[in-house]
Amino acid sequence: MTHGPIQQSGQGSAAERCLRHARGAVPLSEAKQRLSREFDLSERQAYRYLQEATHLDRPVEVSEATVPITLKLPAGTAGLLRAYARSSGLTVGAIVSHAVAAFLSTQRRHG
Repeated sequence: MTHGPIQQSGQGSAAERCLRHARGAVPLSEAKQRLSREFDLSERQAYRYLQEATHLDRPVEVSEATVPITLKLPAGTAGLLRAYARSSGLTVGAIVSHAVAAFLSTQRRHG
């Protein structure tokens, strides 16, 4: 999955901030709040980026901000979705987002 970065390089980028935290230069709670505030992320998403940065030695790309919505799915479909998320390492939100984007891209071709 490819995300467009908010800012790819430079001392003020989200990626650089994640790396500084990963190197121990900024406490986790402070880094999480800064990322959340500056890049309009939830603190939960900022925390995920910071956790990912601790395992990487390169900038972490920050995806577009998301909007929470509620979907009602049949129980069987929801179970399959959760199982796929566990086995793939993707979040349910990422899977649904890609599925909806793929569906909508086919609809644009048809008018």
